[in-house]
Amino acid sequence: MFQPNMLEGLHPLDMAAQNTPESDIPRTRNDDFDSGTKSGSENHDGGASGEDQDPRPNKKKKRYHRHTQHQIQEMEAFFKECPHPDDKQRKELSRELGLEPLQVKFWFQNKRTQMKTQHERHENTQLRTENDKLRAENMRYREALTNASCPNCGGPTAIGEMSFDEHQLRLENARLREEIDRISAIAAKYVGKPVVNYPLLSSPSVPPRSLELGVNGAFSGQQGGIDMYGSGDLLRSINGPTDADKPIIIELAVAAMEELIGMAQMGEPLWLTTLDGSTTVLNEDEYVRSFPRGIGPKPNGFKCEASRETAVVIMNHVNLVEILMDAHQWSTVFSGIVSRAVTLEVLSTGVAGNYNGALQVMTAELQVPTPLVPTRESYFVRYCKQHPDGTWAIVDVSLDNLRPTPSAKCRRRPSGCLIQELPNGYSKVTWVEHVEVDDRGVHNLYKQLVSSGHAFGAKRWISTLDRQCQRLASSMATNMPTVDVGVITNQEGRKSMLKLAERMVISFCAGVSASTAHTWTTLSGSGTGADDVRVMTRKSVDDPGRPPGIVLSAATSFWLPVSPERVFEFLRDENSRNEWDILSNGGVVQEMAHIANGRDTGNSVSLLRVNSANSSQSNMLILQESCTDSTGSFVIYAPVDIAAMNVVLNGGHPDYVALLPSGFAILPDGTTTHGSGIIETDHGGSLLTVAFQILVDSVPTAKLSLGSVATVNNLIACTVERIKASLTGEAA
Repeated sequence: MFQPNMLEGLHPLDMAAQNTPESDIPRTRNDDFDSGTKSGSENHDGGASGEDQDPRPNKKKKRYHRHTQHQIQEMEAFFKECPHPDDKQRKELSRELGLEPLQVKFWFQNKRTQMKTQHERHENTQLRTENDKLRAENMRYREALTNASCPNCGGPTAIGEMSFDEHQLRLENARLREEIDRISAIAAKYVGKPVVNYPLLSSPSVPPRSLELGVNGAFSGQQGGIDMYGSGDLLRSINGPTDADKPIIIELAVAAMEELIGMAQMGEPLWLTTLDGSTTVLNEDEYVRSFPRGIGPKPNGFKCEASRETAVVIMNHVNLVEILMDAHQWSTVFSGIVSRAVTLEVLSTGVAGNYNGALQVMTAELQVPTPLVPTRESYFVRYCKQHPDGTWAIVDVSLDNLRPTPSAKCRRRPSGCLIQELPNGYSKVTWVEHVEVDDRGVHNLYKQLVSSGHAFGAKRWISTLDRQCQRLASSMATNMPTVDVGVITNQEGRKSMLKLAERMVISFCAGVSASTAHTWTTLSGSGTGADDVRVMTRKSVDDPGRPPGIVLSAATSFWLPVSPERVFEFLRDENSRNEWDILSNGGVVQEMAHIANGRDTGNSVSLLRVNSANSSQSNMLILQESCTDSTGSFVIYAPVDIAAMNVVLNGGHPDYVALLPSGFAILPDGTTTHGSGIIETDHGGSLLTVAFQILVDSVPTAKLSLGSVATVNNLIACTVERIKASLTGEAA
């Protein structure tokens, strides 16, 4: 039986002798069409059917010849006028083009098949569009049912009254889900490749295949050089996903969820324990074997950072999920790590009134509190799911391959956390952080900390979360002891003061990192003995939380041969403040009030009074927050107006209190750790960042004078020298 030829116009050629020279075969026609015919001179029968009627076994081998471009063009033109030519028309065409009638017949058959395929592909697109409309309509119905009210009393309808409609919605959801699967299968069949080449399950029958989402080619890891601070802003250039991207993103998120669960639950040989038993490291070879369908190979010049940590935190799983799925709350709780976060598009809000199934495309910028470590920008999808055992999982996975850019220096493999509900409002959180990054822009001072994974790793995320959960629990506490002097017992006053301190910390962290949102200028510290100072200016206009005018931010980072614990205790203690705080003019600093923020006594918000010899400053107050965990510490403070603080302490709104925070970020130098990852008290050094924000002119349009820069430079240099003298003398 004749088989339809390929779409290019190929047709089987029966050879009378396999060793016949190519030159002996006419270019414009086939020698034979009937596989049972012995000679090309014999006539064939039943040409219209194309069936082989000869049962003899000695069938000749078939061979394919392409039609010429002229033949194809002529048949294309004829097809537009008449896609179903009769025998007479086919014979006429064959004479004009030098082809056999059967060749013409098969070409038209294949052309009709091709057009049918294109038509079905178009129908598939229309079905997908219609499916999106049905889904949107379904969501509107669900919201309408949720907000439905009783026509008699105006109150909310009872659950029982909604049961039938709710049942219909569930049936509709199931039908839509089946429709999506069917459309995906059709698209995969006719497009010639899967809609998404990231399979949902790792089946041994499916050959390993990496996900290459690259547009105009796979993602390239070639870097064109090291960008200086503030040279480009990847986050500003990224828009939301296109409609064509969304199916890819959905399948990628589902597969990333499976990988996250495996990364969180699997032990050896995927995760190997170091010889001293202090940490676990990822076995990269085993990772590739366990999860072969990832986002493609590691780009050239990139390094792998992978870590996993588990902790029990004082917050229920519902609130944890809400914080992680809300970009504003997420960046607020992790303000020391997340400098900026934006949700570009919500692909799914979840079902049943919670975040189960929520899917959103985001951008974020992650930071270390120093100008010497460039921030890490990421374009990713975040997916939240509640599993049958009640565990919640939230996973991020990079979408940078959808928008390839030469400036991309970090991509997130499936990272996130598993949240398990515990009694009494606690939760067990397992955090996995897995990124590939080009860290060549990191200053040598921070190389060890970053390469060890402690700067951006799971330990820092989960330690920050634990500390912030304690802080939130403190803000809601009602059983305050009344015997301790200085403890703020007014609950509304506590909340307002903590809210003000929170804004102060966020402002400090945003103004000290090497974010692409601003550009630092380096001033040499020669002549003062200080390290290089980096300064930048920002204009403050119509911001109730910041005094109007030109604000100068100055920051410097340096190493101290003193443990982070000792540096933190020295800087947060009001009794030693006059040893380094030049602005206090040697006056006595007294704590007027404080709020404890957790188990560690170093976590607190304080209101300090500076009793200066200068009578004009005798009433100056300082709001200070000190916080510490195993991965780093902060001491952040800002002068505040007495009248404004009285309003805050009485429960007033804190957003209109003008603040210019200054302070310190203290990180371990990454050299000495023990089993818990905490720096030893008497070993290892500290990386200290000192930063000031100072109003140099109250007129926003004024020009910045060199004298102002020199004054701030001298202020920070003298502060550094005093800290070094006090701490190194103490250490000696």
